[in-house]
Parts: sequence; C-alpha cells; structure tokens
Amino acid sequence: MNLTTTLETINNTAKIILSGELDGSNAQQFKSKIEEAVILKPSCLILLMKDLDYMASAGLRILIFAKQKMGKEVDIYIVDAQEIVLDTIKKTGFHHSVIIVDNEDKICY
Repeated sequence: MNLTTTLETINNTAKIILSGELDGSNAQQFKSKIEEAVILKPSCLILLMKDLDYMASAGLRILIFAKQKMGKEVDIYIVDAQEIVLDTIKKTGFHHSVIIVDNEDKICY
C-alpha cells in the first residue's frame, strides 16, 4: 500500500500532508516525518489528511507517538480527515487528545 508524506513549515507551525493508505507496512515513514517535525520545536502540528484513504492501528500508534513527543503544550490538528480515518480515531477515544477540524482555514498560524 502506498503512502506519501510531506513536511512543510509555516512560521512556527509544522504541517504534514498525508495521502494514500497508512498501515503497518509504511507507518515508519509517517513516524520519520513526526521525528523531523519534533526537531523543529513547533508551536503546533497540523496533519492534513484530506487524501488519506485509510489508517490502520499502526497509524494510530504513530499519532499517539506524535502527541507524546510533541508534549502537552503543542496542539495537534487533524484536518479534513475522511470518515473512515476519523472513525478509527474516535473509536479509540484519541479524538480527545487532538483538535479535529474540517478545513485548514479554522487554524490560526
């Protein structure tokens, strides 16, 4: 399964754009982008998931890793996630640990 991850920075914000399918075979790629973002010490992390078609439990583990590595003071935004991805996040209760928005305009940079 194919996954594309891109890390961008805007001011003091890290944004990771995900597309394709996130599962155990490629979760390390997402983890690597999180580790790159942590080094930047951003004030918030935006995960743009509009084109992420599927996320397995391995992807959820990386989201938990991101929350731990970024720390409590860094807000993590899940942006424009498809219903199948949101369902995975909500079933575990992780939606209480992140901010879910339906578009990037609702985020202050």
